[in-house]
Amino acid sequence: MPRHRWFISILLLGGLLVGSQMSGCAGAPVQEMSNARQALMAAERVGAEKYAPELYTEAVNLVKSAQANIRKQEYRQARDDAELARERAIEARRVSEAAAAAEK
Repeated sequence: MPRHRWFISILLLGGLLVGSQMSGCAGAPVQEMSNARQALMAAERVGAEKYAPELYTEAVNLVKSAQANIRKQEYRQARDDAELARERAIEARRVSEAAAAAEK
């Protein structure tokens, strides 16, 4: 293969890879939403509604906000909300586990 064709092939391949990465960022945050929901369920199982109600409620509200942003196709904000919801739910679970252990 002549050098210029090889170079063009490499550029096209690079463009396709970059394009596929960018389009992946533009889609709905399916994995982030799943992670947030799973973290909420884990927090519920250890009594976060009782032991860490503020953190738990914040996580629930962030998931709702993420869902609303997905409906509006505002995927970046939805992703940010889902990630923050996961963090708050994990924190609520940790606080709840410690409080439940202290009660025993």
